[in-house]
Amino acid sequence: MLPKNLISLIAAALIATMALPAQAAVKRSLCVFDIVGTSGDVFNMMRDYRTAALAWGVDFDLKVYTDEMIATEDLKAGQCDAAAITGIRGRQLNQYTGSLDSVGALPSYQHVREAISVLASGHPAIEPKLSSGPFEVVGISPMGAAYLFVKDRTINTVNKLAGKSISVMEYDAAQAKMAARVGMSPVLSDITNFAGRFNNGNVDICFAPVMAYSALELYKGMQPNGGIVDYVLGQLTLQVITRKDRFPAGFGGESRKYMLGQFDQAMRIIENAEKEVDQKWWVRIPEADRARYDEMMRESRIALRDEGIYDPDMMRLLRGIRCRVDGSRSECVNPQE
Repeated sequence: MLPKNLISLIAAALIATMALPAQAAVKRSLCVFDIVGTSGDVFNMMRDYRTAALAWGVDFDLKVYTDEMIATEDLKAGQCDAAAITGIRGRQLNQYTGSLDSVGALPSYQHVREAISVLASGHPAIEPKLSSGPFEVVGISPMGAAYLFVKDRTINTVNKLAGKSISVMEYDAAQAKMAARVGMSPVLSDITNFAGRFNNGNVDICFAPVMAYSALELYKGMQPNGGIVDYVLGQLTLQVITRKDRFPAGFGGESRKYMLGQFDQAMRIIENAEKEVDQKWWVRIPEADRARYDEMMRESRIALRDEGIYDPDMMRLLRGIRCRVDGSRSECVNPQE
């Protein structure tokens, strides 16, 4: 039998060893944009992320923001060590990953999964692009396909968009330029007021993910004769961005792999939101028109790339993904992106 004092020493050593991970974890702040607040899906996802991050040596203190601009500015000012914001807003911090949300670039969720998989792969040609200045993109998650919500369901062709007013995010030059390109009148808005302008009848159209249908009550703006034009204008993403020097070596790679592993969970949230949309709202467009819209989206991406808004490397990557999924696309024969 072991002496009692030796047993005590062994027990103490075991307890100390078990406590090491918690003691070794550094305290850091994670500022989370969720327009619904602490009861929202994004904040709940980040709760799970916080638990996972303990294994990578970081103990996050979560702070929720219902104003994305403030969350982003606090990250830039160093008040947040990391932030979970939309890819569109994050483009100012990393143009490469911020261009993932470009217009018409990812037609389906299969394309989104492939793109996020490539970015989380650890490939030596990709890894350097995930850092820009002091910031590193350490995780990407889908937030759903975005569509045009219209007050009048007869607005179902490009020609009928001309002269209509549309809410566009004031921090996303791509939206305003795209709207002007087809003759719409862009009304500069932000995440806090774009839905209200549509619901109150101050604009004819808004651009939003299906998840906003219930969360922001966009069905109010569509009543009685509006709808959702059934063409994916873009895929929105959630991106976790850190101030790289405040995190342990290897944190970014572990985080990106974890976020990729949560893709199916994020898709369940999106699919549940899509099921809430009454089928009567969908405005189906003829298949013949889709090819024209695809070409218009391609021309817009090229123009926005040439104007320095979209990253050229990301545009090439996304074209490659589209052609891998569907090699019959015309852009696969005549690549310009």
